[in-house]
Amino acid sequence: MLKLLSILIVGLVFESTGVILLKKGITHIGDMNGVTASEIFRIVKASVTNPQIMLGVFFEALFFICLLILMSKSDISFLWPLTALSFVFATFAAMWFLGESVSIVRWFGVILIVIGAAFISYSEHAKEKPAPPTSDQSPVTEK
Repeated sequence: MLKLLSILIVGLVFESTGVILLKKGITHIGDMNGVTASEIFRIVKASVTNPQIMLGVFFEALFFICLLILMSKSDISFLWPLTALSFVFATFAAMWFLGESVSIVRWFGVILIVIGAAFISYSEHAKEKPAPPTSDQSPVTEK
């Protein structure tokens, strides 16, 4: 369990780093001037040549790899809600690295996410464990 949570935390750090880099990169590119084919092409062309966006995509890919590892080893009903902690990580990262101001209402939402993640983590601990084999299931020996 500790190993899975460690992979999750590393993955969430990768994801938050990716989001911050994507935000910084797209800020340099500028706003979209409508949803047209030429404008989308301009944004995509500018994005693939922007080092911050490409690094952001790289960190998002690392997060995806962590997610695949976690999916192979744990229940999705346990794992997927815990990925909501990325909102918590991203909120702190936005404050520290982007200088964003976070309102009390948003902090309340972050606290609710943490409480929800705690309930989900607890439910994994409280889950019934399979019963160990009983002594009447001992192997049969030949004579």
